[in-house]
Amino acid sequence: MTRIAVIGGTGYAGSHIVAEAVARGHSVISVARSVPATRVDGAVYVEGTILDVPSLLEQIEEAEVVIQAVSPRGDMVGKVRAATAELFAALGENVRLGVVGGAGGSLVAPGGPRLIDSGFPEEFKAEAQEAIGVLEDLQADDSGKDWFFIHPAGGFGMFAPGERTGEYRDGGQVLVTDDAGESYISGADFGIAVVDEIENPKHHRENFTVGY
Repeated sequence: MTRIAVIGGTGYAGSHIVAEAVARGHSVISVARSVPATRVDGAVYVEGTILDVPSLLEQIEEAEVVIQAVSPRGDMVGKVRAATAELFAALGENVRLGVVGGAGGSLVAPGGPRLIDSGFPEEFKAEAQEAIGVLEDLQADDSGKDWFFIHPAGGFGMFAPGERTGEYRDGGQVLVTDDAGESYISGADFGIAVVDEIENPKHHRENFTVGY
């Protein structure tokens, strides 16, 4: 059993990670700015925010893995990058950080370019760019502390929840697409991918993509 804290645990990605981790018998703390009415049995829900790292650390002090699943959108635009850097710097040496990024930082082919530079929707560019900034900060870190950064497929979100299949593909740094060129993963299968990486780490201090 691993002690896991999911920051943004009531959001789309976070809630699926919480559910999958609890189902596998892990000890899970879900941190969000408000406690939801509907909760996953077995998870502990607390009010907190990545914008207050000192208080957050008190709430998750026993966590062995911390998942940052806060999207830089809405009133969080322009705040997530700096807050994630502060959190990572404050975590203990033996605490692993996992970050849920966006598809925009994925490569469209080996060697590039990135999806954000390949006809990416203008209205989502600011969010994608901030997520890429989070990744760049982690890549520049020289502390040696462990982290991973996971890019979901392009078709990932509440608009296309899909079903749990128990399957996904790891594309390395390249966006995962099917034979028709579509990029998609359900919320439940994304949760599986994240918890798989927690249980059996394959990506140390690097980013990777998942999809079908």
